[in-house]
Amino acid sequence: MSFKTDIEIAREAKKLPIQEVGAKLGIPSADLLPFGHDKAKISENFIKSLAKKEDGRLILVTAINPTPAGEGKTTTTVGLGDGLNKIGKKAAICIREASLGPCFGMKGGAAGGGYAQVVPMEDMNLHFTGDFHAITSAHNLLAAMLDNHIYWGNELDIDIRRVAFRRVLDMNDRALREIVCNLGGVANGFPREAGFDITVASEVMAILCLATDLADLERRLGDIIVAYRRDRSPVFCRDIKADGAMTVLLQQAMQPNLVQTLENNPAFVHGGPFANIAHGCNSVVATTTALKVADYVVTEAGFGADLGAEKFLNIKCRKAGLRPDAVVIVATVRAMKMNGGVAKADLSQENVDAVKKGCPNLGRHIENIKQFGVPAVVAINHFVTDTDAEVEALKEFVASQGSEAILSTHWANGSEGTAELANKVVALIDGSPSQYAPLYPSEMPLFEKIETIAKRIYRADEVIADAKIRDQLKQWEAQGYGDLPVCMAKTQYSFTTDPNRRGAPTGHSLPIREVRLSAGAGFVVVICGDVMTMPGLPRVPSAETIRINENGLIDGLF
Repeated sequence: MSFKTDIEIAREAKKLPIQEVGAKLGIPSADLLPFGHDKAKISENFIKSLAKKEDGRLILVTAINPTPAGEGKTTTTVGLGDGLNKIGKKAAICIREASLGPCFGMKGGAAGGGYAQVVPMEDMNLHFTGDFHAITSAHNLLAAMLDNHIYWGNELDIDIRRVAFRRVLDMNDRALREIVCNLGGVANGFPREAGFDITVASEVMAILCLATDLADLERRLGDIIVAYRRDRSPVFCRDIKADGAMTVLLQQAMQPNLVQTLENNPAFVHGGPFANIAHGCNSVVATTTALKVADYVVTEAGFGADLGAEKFLNIKCRKAGLRPDAVVIVATVRAMKMNGGVAKADLSQENVDAVKKGCPNLGRHIENIKQFGVPAVVAINHFVTDTDAEVEALKEFVASQGSEAILSTHWANGSEGTAELANKVVALIDGSPSQYAPLYPSEMPLFEKIETIAKRIYRADEVIADAKIRDQLKQWEAQGYGDLPVCMAKTQYSFTTDPNRRGAPTGHSLPIREVRLSAGAGFVVVICGDVMTMPGLPRVPSAETIRINENGLIDGLF
């Protein structure tokens, strides 16, 4: 049996003019800033006009820990949004924008797949509406103004050994992780060690995704700590006087992007922080806008529930006052088999025992979501190689955990394949009201917050942190930052910091390598194990096969 590729399906899409998509949500044409015929930004004035409207129901899509077998979280998010519309509900989806680094590296794009995609797929996976370029430019403007301030006399008495603000680039480039800048003599400034992070790990990205409007954006940008003086007192972005110009660069980027699914249903695509090194959710302004204009909003959080969902529930919902009504945990038979020890090359062969052996990873995520008081259902993202016996084994395991698993065939069948899941989610929301609460109180000390996540989500026995890290956390508490949530940065492939340790391990430790204060974003980043804030390209990057073909179409994006 042959199947069309994702890009072939996307090219056949019969797209509506973006004004017609906006009309489905009551957005007037005058409040859409079009980027071509099939994408637009929503005006700030329209968003402000929605303030008194009631919110719809919020559904989070998360997943098990990712494996090379594939899980399809974005695909399921799109499929469920289409499915809800199919059963007569007014629904929209909210997802993140794609970073160029993974697109040209190995992870691929972020537009879904099969018949559950958002279009225009090529635009979404490339420059889209320029938001990431604006974020990169705003971030690096601050870096340039900081070095310029030091060059022209350093009136703020910045200790150049304690410059805390790195530059960013929206590309995987390991050569830039650690650099020395300002070389070349007196005319170029004072040499110092520096480095680059990827744009999606930028505090400016996090701020844009958590800000509620332009005034809040400028305030948060001003709160960024860029350096410290010799007495260890912080120097803020507002001290460098960069916050106003940065806001100007980000004015249009703050407006959510509206596109559509293959079935012409509305999709908000805005922001793109990674969940393994940032908070991993789309923007607050996109989500809150969608909740005002749709009865059901389906959003996703990056990677497994131990990262993206934990941060969505502990950071985004806490800061934005959101109350999720249901959670969908995506799993695949293939991923269960891989967690059960089957090699990727052998995943197409039936192996019920391996499915059962790999299910504890899913079980751990179900347990973790229950800790937040939100009702959950499992979506089995169907692959054609799945057998009835394997699917049944997965369903039986989920039932033993007090939940239900619904087989979903959205990749092959679009909304027809998620109608059952959509009905189940609606019934779950109506029949099991959410009792959502964050995992820890804001007033809990920072190190105890880290321990809470490590022990209750990762099932670690202990957190390993040297005295320097513990003292730094205490110092931030003394400076008034103790009520901030923590943003864990670790490998997405395991509950541990070892990416090769699959399943649901216990009896492990969580080593902390570094902590960073993101005062503007409003959280403390906790870097664990060997995770990198600037990824590298793989041995054979996807960029090698991306090109424009003889018909003028882009090949190689996926």
